[in-house]
Amino acid sequence: MMTILKISLLFLMLCCAMQLTSAGPLASEAANSKCCSKEISFKIPRRALESYYWTSSSCPLRHIVFVTIHKKHHCVKPDNKWAQLYINHIDKKINLI
Repeated sequence: MMTILKISLLFLMLCCAMQLTSAGPLASEAANSKCCSKEISFKIPRRALESYYWTSSSCPLRHIVFVTIHKKHHCVKPDNKWAQLYINHIDKKINLI
């Protein structure tokens, strides 16, 4: 009886793994994406920024996620004026390298 249960669980796990790999790039993006449940209300010091990325299009709300030199991820609304300035600053810094 225990062997049948183990085999059933193994089969179920394999089916789930196959479904994830065959679902396409949107599914893997959603699986690897971080969605923001809340955004920060403070301005991050520009010198503390390392990079940024956008949340997935599958998230209910799109946010910019700033990554600091301390590897912390902070969600910010995209219409935030200082966030747009920081994006431009980071993009220029990356293009200079």
